[in-house]
Amino acid sequence: MIGVIADDLTGAAELGAVGVRQGWRAEIVRCGEPSGRADLVCVDTDSRSCDPAAAASLAKAAAGMMRSAGATWIYKKVDSVLRGQVTAEIEAVMRQLHFDRALLLPANPSLGRTIRDGRYFVHGNPIHKTEFARDPEYPRRSSQVLRLLSAPRNFQLRVADGDRSLTAGSITIGQAGNSADVRSWAEHCDATTLPAGGAEFFSALLAGQISPRANGESFFKVPAGPEFFISGTAARQARQFAQTQKRRKIPVFTLPQALGGGGEFSPAAVEAVARRVLAGFQDKPRVLLAVGLPPVDDVVIARQLSHCLVRVAEQVMRQAPVARVFAEGGATAAELVRRMGWARLTVLREQAPGVATLAVDATHPILLTIKPGSYPWPPNWTACADVC
Repeated sequence: MIGVIADDLTGAAELGAVGVRQGWRAEIVRCGEPSGRADLVCVDTDSRSCDPAAAASLAKAAAGMMRSAGATWIYKKVDSVLRGQVTAEIEAVMRQLHFDRALLLPANPSLGRTIRDGRYFVHGNPIHKTEFARDPEYPRRSSQVLRLLSAPRNFQLRVADGDRSLTAGSITIGQAGNSADVRSWAEHCDATTLPAGGAEFFSALLAGQISPRANGESFFKVPAGPEFFISGTAARQARQFAQTQKRRKIPVFTLPQALGGGGEFSPAAVEAVARRVLAGFQDKPRVLLAVGLPPVDDVVIARQLSHCLVRVAEQVMRQAPVARVFAEGGATAAELVRRMGWARLTVLREQAPGVATLAVDATHPILLTIKPGSYPWPPNWTACADVC
């Protein structure tokens, strides 16, 4: 078994989908132990928004659980643009598994995310001049990689300077301007080094492993029924998707404008919005529920908006026979899974880079497709209701 420790649900799903693409049976564990039916187990510690000590404790516990469950090697998934408690979690896993060096390669060149000359770029632009500069919780205010990370407590943090050497007692940040660089780094990462980073690095490492059996997609019957899109992000791609759906006469519902200023969302108001969404399903096979408010800089309000959105979504899903759910934004997807009480999910398919479809073990079959807010939906999904 191969183990992955991710700090959020979208990261766990992304790497699970990479595994499925390469022929592995993969599952995501949020609570409890692995099922024993998967060869790739991705643990979601849900620690992206924790303080460093709490995040480290959760990562350490996940590493111990994975090792006890029989993981032959473990990968530490981090956010591709280094949000969250990256160094604290890597250190905790290193100490738990007795590593004295780690290779951190967060870049995903195939998605336009590269590290060159110690700086982070998104589609050729310094990251602090992109939408990531306005992230409410972890705004990227510099493109210097070392300034995007907290200093480790027990290890040296260094950016590799043109070579592939990995130094004991250090966390080495691998630079990658293209996919060939990522593959080269994978060749230099041996069993004495903890691998950490994004999806492309994990894919390169996994390519060197022999898949033990086919993935589990054929074992799940795809349900028929309505599609429910839940968008908890204000990213440009999300706004464009909502506009496209409106032009195609798909019902689009949003939160009350007063919530953007921190207003109260009473139970009666939640029920009122939920009734409107439920009515939308009577006429159309697809409905979109979105925040529908301008981006906010206040992290507390941003979290409240995600919470409010999912409160509505939960009411809808407990009353409507929704068969396929599409959750946009890591915080939104995680909150939805928590509120619905889904502890373990089977990874079925990689729809596109970062976009994964999961099977939910519930009273009736549900497909859950999730993606980070900064990634686009596959283009054909904006036009076609049958997206699975």
